[in-house]
Amino acid sequence: MIAVLVLLVLLGVALATAVTGGPAVPILEILVLVGVFLLFFGAGVHVAAVLGILGILVGLTFSDRPWWAFAGQTLWGPSSNFVLVAVPLFLLMGEILLRAGLSDRLYRALNIWLNRLPGGLLHTNIASCAVFSAISGSSVATAATMGSVALPYFEGTRYSQRMVLGSLAAGGALGNLIPPGITFILYGLITETSVGALYVAALLPSILVTGLFTLVILAHGIAHPMQRPPPLPLAAKLRGSVQLIPTLLLMLLVLGSIYAGLATPTEAAALGVVGAAVFAALEGRLTFRLLHASAEATARNTALLGLIIFGAYVLNYLLTSINVPQAMAAFIAGLPLPPWAIMACILALYLALGTFMEGFSMIITTVPVVFPIVTALGYDPIWFGVLVTMMVEIAQISPPDGTVMYVLQGMRPRPGPITDVFAGVVPFLGAYLLAVALLMIWPEIALWLPRMMY
Repeated sequence: MIAVLVLLVLLGVALATAVTGGPAVPILEILVLVGVFLLFFGAGVHVAAVLGILGILVGLTFSDRPWWAFAGQTLWGPSSNFVLVAVPLFLLMGEILLRAGLSDRLYRALNIWLNRLPGGLLHTNIASCAVFSAISGSSVATAATMGSVALPYFEGTRYSQRMVLGSLAAGGALGNLIPPGITFILYGLITETSVGALYVAALLPSILVTGLFTLVILAHGIAHPMQRPPPLPLAAKLRGSVQLIPTLLLMLLVLGSIYAGLATPTEAAALGVVGAAVFAALEGRLTFRLLHASAEATARNTALLGLIIFGAYVLNYLLTSINVPQAMAAFIAGLPLPPWAIMACILALYLALGTFMEGFSMIITTVPVVFPIVTALGYDPIWFGVLVTMMVEIAQISPPDGTVMYVLQGMRPRPGPITDVFAGVVPFLGAYLLAVALLMIWPEIALWLPRMMY
């Protein structure tokens, strides 16, 4: 409902501007698109089909060029792009790690160091998700993997189920923000921005968000104290930390090769797959069945994402051909508002869309429209890429349609209402929004490292 109201307000402003003689806005096209989109999306039609149908309708209704004459060329561009190959490779790496059991070793090793802090195991949820995010690149994969590992540890304990689920959902949402997040690859593909620079820019914001999540758990732990486990000697902690070595080596292989300029993100993803397979072999779990299951899950997720990309590219091409993004960019840029206020409106739109729209769909359908506006206002494309990725992550944990929350709800060992996850994620959602506000106020949080390195 929030998204519908925001869209209606934008349309109202467009109508008022047209009546008063302001810049021309294709009102009819926008009304038709919004109406058809809401109709199909509300009927539960898959977003890839919605985007494709919208593209065909726009082509038949508003374009004087047959859409089938250029559909093949339009789809061939993204499908043959070298950067996009990194997406299935990162997904495959995460699937192999999940089935090889390395995530369980990661959780146990981190828990040795964190379980005596106020909040106990909840800190381990955030830390393990943050570390696993650095080798998975996917929020859903991070939440599913670490949720399957962590939830059994809380069985029969006095921990609040809401905070357990909320911390795992929030930690899972770090999957796309912490490099090598897949969202950055899509954003870089659409806007022709350096993916390597985006990865560098995301480092400090990801540390900021992780730190704010830690503060939320500390506050909860102080307000609801629990008995701490007995302390372990340093030698025992160091022995337990040996289990972190495979994960740290894989992070060094993937991220180190990117930051050192030795490999592109796509090449680093391929190295990551090989590294994950090697560690699975060392664990004695590299079997044909494991590879088959990992490849099957990767193919399914890649096909799903590919259909969304294809539908969005056809729609974006047709919208550009009838001047919708250009007219909207000129209209919004011409509003009598300071740049920060227009930027706040764009972020509010993302926040509203996140209540009913999946994250990748948001990136693919909105960035081609809002990116010209952002650059016209003088904002840095790399900074905006980090900001948009954060908004996508917020969408993953925003009721009622946050994907990560439903993943965790389906993994609960004991059934319970989905409102447990909704309530548990609220304080972390507030922390994430605070991080977005801080990035708006101090853009250097994202831009300082890229300027130093490039």
